[in-house]
Amino acid sequence: MLHLDWLDSPTIKTITCVHTNASKFVVNNVLTEGKVYEVKNETEEFYFIVDNFGKVGGYYKEYFKED
Repeated sequence: MLHLDWLDSPTIKTITCVHTNASKFVVNNVLTEGKVYEVKNETEEFYFIVDNFGKVGGYYKEYFKED
């Protein structure tokens, strides 16, 4: 269960949220447009970041741009 250690793991890179206009999901309460987030893990489709609640969550890459 590697995902339990992601919060304490080193940051891979930082990314900036470019929008929170999600068609299916509500993300505007956990992401802030223009804010820089720490990436803890990454897949082809998702970034796993420390969100506004201080927890690691997986979000589509379309919401971000790499710094």
